[in-house]
Amino acid sequence: MRLAFSTLGMPGAGLDEAIETGRRAGCAGLELRLHPDTGVHAGLGRDERLSVRRRVEAAGLEIAALAGYVGICAPEDDDEVIGALRADLRLAADLGAPGVRVFPRGDDPAVGARRLKAISGTAERLGVRVLVETHDKMATGAAVAALLTEAGTPETAAALWDLLHPWRHGESPADTLAALGPSLAYVQVKDAVSATDTTPVPMRTGSVPLDEAGELLRAAGYRGWVSLEWERTWYPQVAPVEDILPGAAAWVRRFGS
Repeated sequence: MRLAFSTLGMPGAGLDEAIETGRRAGCAGLELRLHPDTGVHAGLGRDERLSVRRRVEAAGLEIAALAGYVGICAPEDDDEVIGALRADLRLAADLGAPGVRVFPRGDDPAVGARRLKAISGTAERLGVRVLVETHDKMATGAAVAALLTEAGTPETAAALWDLLHPWRHGESPADTLAALGPSLAYVQVKDAVSATDTTPVPMRTGSVPLDEAGELLRAAGYRGWVSLEWERTWYPQVAPVEDILPGAAAWVRRFGS
């Protein structure tokens, strides 16, 4: 496993501060949240994109993924959704990121499958994959797996397992991993107070079955990215991400060997 962290955990901080935080914590990469507030988004020009990539690489880090906000199943116009996703994919290619996170934002797998098929050629040419997160209206591994199966584009669309959401919707880690199977390409790790109170807490102090998930990932031979998604942007009262990263690094060392 390779440790990254999401810049969602550093509201108001610039890219250079995030890079330095990752470097000090011994991270291998950064998950860059796409938003004007972070300075990284599809509206960046060519020189700005080159600057982002060079600064990350100069620190010896990689961009593990871009955390986008496209709703792949959202009840919106196809052209708008596909256009926004293609823009994020082009940004990922320019930054050297291997994947772009999307949310379901809808519960009809046929809608998402249609769009994943439509962008498959672009994604393949760019060498970037769409990472569908277990979130919102498709929070379980079973739901995301059904979407990916219907799309039938395994080379360009994969699953992102956020360890919190399937569990809080009643799906065990074993069932999530079994459902996602070979489509699993990325993991977001976090802990929370409970299934009903998702306030972030330090690793292994809350209720998310992190050790169970870690053992399952180790047994499955997972060697991909594990990104700490510390949601300080949404919960400004919690500790800085710098205080949480050591626990995430310890979890990766424990289950990544």
